[in-house]
Amino acid sequence: MRLIISFLLFFVLNTAVSQQKKALTEQEYLVLQNKIRLTANANVDSAIVFANQMVKSNNNKHLAFANGALSYLIQLKGNSAKSKEKYQLALKFLNKMPDDRDKKQLRSILYNYNGLSEWKRGNFSGAIESYQQGIKLSIEIGDIIQIVKFKNNIASINVAVGNYRLAIKDLRELNDFVDKNERVYTKEQFLNNKSNINLILAGSYEVYYMKDAKKKILLDSAEYFYKKTVSYSQNFPDNKIVAKLSLGNIYSWQKDYANAEKTYYDIVFLAHQNNMPEILCTANYNLGDLYYTTKKYDKALVFFKKSDSIANHTKTNQVDYLKSNYYQAKIYNILKEPELAYKHSKIYLDNYEKSESKLNDEILEVNYKLGVGDLTNEMVTIQEKYKYDVFLNKALKVFYVILFVTIVFLLIKNIRDKNKAHKKMNDLIEEFKANLEKKANTPEQQEVEEVFEQEEILLKKENANLSIDEAKENKIVEKLLALESKHEYLNADFTLPYVAKKIKTNTTYLSYVVNKRFGKSFGEYSNELKINYVINEMITNHMYRKYSTQAIAESVGFKNAVSFAKSFRKRTGVSPAQFANNI
Repeated sequence: MRLIISFLLFFVLNTAVSQQKKALTEQEYLVLQNKIRLTANANVDSAIVFANQMVKSNNNKHLAFANGALSYLIQLKGNSAKSKEKYQLALKFLNKMPDDRDKKQLRSILYNYNGLSEWKRGNFSGAIESYQQGIKLSIEIGDIIQIVKFKNNIASINVAVGNYRLAIKDLRELNDFVDKNERVYTKEQFLNNKSNINLILAGSYEVYYMKDAKKKILLDSAEYFYKKTVSYSQNFPDNKIVAKLSLGNIYSWQKDYANAEKTYYDIVFLAHQNNMPEILCTANYNLGDLYYTTKKYDKALVFFKKSDSIANHTKTNQVDYLKSNYYQAKIYNILKEPELAYKHSKIYLDNYEKSESKLNDEILEVNYKLGVGDLTNEMVTIQEKYKYDVFLNKALKVFYVILFVTIVFLLIKNIRDKNKAHKKMNDLIEEFKANLEKKANTPEQQEVEEVFEQEEILLKKENANLSIDEAKENKIVEKLLALESKHEYLNADFTLPYVAKKIKTNTTYLSYVVNKRFGKSFGEYSNELKINYVINEMITNHMYRKYSTQAIAESVGFKNAVSFAKSFRKRTGVSPAQFANNI
């Protein structure tokens, strides 16, 4: 009997393994790929199921795409560590592919997934870098479809960080570009692209209006493009629902309350039908907001409570939860129900701090209509009005004392930190001036010899696992110093592979020698050279000090001003502008 059970178990396991190793046909791969793309945002769990089906293939191309898609889908679920693991796995399978057009195209797709993941993590600069790398590859192979995706995503990030005019300009150009290249798309792909571009374009106009409410014409443009989105989104319910929800907001801003009410009720129905709890929560909040504005307080309370209930269940619509409690506190204040007014004002204030960081989130901001400062002040007023009725006077006094002490402590700490930063900066300036004088009086050859003497001392102290001939190490260092003297490090392509190729060695040896001789990774070594160059130029060249941070960053090969400023502050303790002003 045991023998039979063992045989059956072996047979099942063997069958499972053999099935996992079976390659998908190209048609099966394309079908699954399409399903993943169509369900990624509307139903993440379904998309993960399709990606896991693709993982069962033994084809490296299939495995690279599947793991790249999973890296983004898992990030949507909030698991950053696992998302990064999947992306590295995707690159591993990609590197096993032969060097051809397919590999370049798939690499650009992986860049796109990585950019989306970085965006979800809040790392906008990292996302932009991935998109820019992807665009270069896509242009190289003439992949129009992928170029459009990258441009679309970059425009979305511009909206997220407040570059509305640039986003609108780029999206309108992209809209025309897609029309001119309609031939490269299937009908479904074309409609999907038009839907996405018009949705982001409409959103750009809407959030631009929210920042400058005097420009009513922006609302007209937003309304036009949201309606275009709806017309292109008949087969894309998620885009259609988001566009209609935003149309309701526009009607509300235009005081067309009848149309706004009808639109929000449509969204409630569609969100139920398509199992979209987050949208359902926002639609209920918007109905509550509408009824509050029109002074139908009983109705408003019904929908605010529904919004609260859904937000508590999903744990995602925290901004809607925050705002609905703000309005409930106001309504109960108007209805002269002090205990309930106090209860909801307390919920608002208790949740304000942890929700504050999310207030700039792109999707939530579309529906966020009120200034945060005013909301907080009004809630504090309500709490002050009713605090004696709920016996919390002593607790509030303690809170204010702690708050005052904390503010004083932070102010003192801030002053000390600034003083430390200025001291570090002044010491650095003096150090560079001394080095300049020394350099002027010391022959270049003697300087190189001194460097080698120091390196020999370091070499004796190091206990490296990798063994390289000492003469070879010295040769690598000599070539590195030659590149330094030519300011090669100012090139944006001054990377480990580039330099290894330039000095005719491999990346393993180069990384080892830099780490051993300079006590840092190649990236740290490269950054230090760039930052030292900037410091030297700022000290010796008064015109250089007048450049913008972006211009200085570009002059030394940094891809963006954010990463440059971060490296500069790490080295000097202050920003580039502060450094220039204090010289």
